[in-house]
Amino acid sequence: MPLEKEILLSDARSEHQKALINIFYTYYYLVDKMNEKFKKHEITRQQFNVLRILKSHQPGYASVNLIKARMLDKMSDVSRIVERLRIKGLVVRQSAEKDKRSVEVIITATGLRLLDIMDPEIDRLDELTSSLTQEETVALNKMLDKIRFTEDVAFEPAFAGVLSHSSAFEGTANPKKKLLF
Repeated sequence: MPLEKEILLSDARSEHQKALINIFYTYYYLVDKMNEKFKKHEITRQQFNVLRILKSHQPGYASVNLIKARMLDKMSDVSRIVERLRIKGLVVRQSAEKDKRSVEVIITATGLRLLDIMDPEIDRLDELTSSLTQEETVALNKMLDKIRFTEDVAFEPAFAGVLSHSSAFEGTANPKKKLLF
């Protein structure tokens, strides 16, 4: 169903604004579908993401900083997520041998079994994009990459200048900080 009918959107200022709203709406639609899958296994999307990252580092450890860098949700509190996974017996964490301030995390056999159980369900999430042809999927991926690339290259420096001259943000402007609105 078109976005205008789905959420009764009639006041978009432009097709670009409509596209941005559509991306957010679709994101939340997909997140809801994913959350249904994760809820059955009593984990969150962020916890699943940490387990997925740790599985890719098998049989070795991954530092909390490395996990944070690879997280899809950059706002996640990785230390707290790791602690919840530890309590569930899905990961083990320890101080790094070389740097005692650093924490290393490894997925347990129980964590690996959980991912194995979840794999078929997670694979079925691909069906959410099955209405797209292969060519449309490739084009969508390229367009989404282009949005992020354009933001990284052009949008951030423009915002940095605006923020640095704004009295509302005086003393807090950070050109590395990404703002949506």
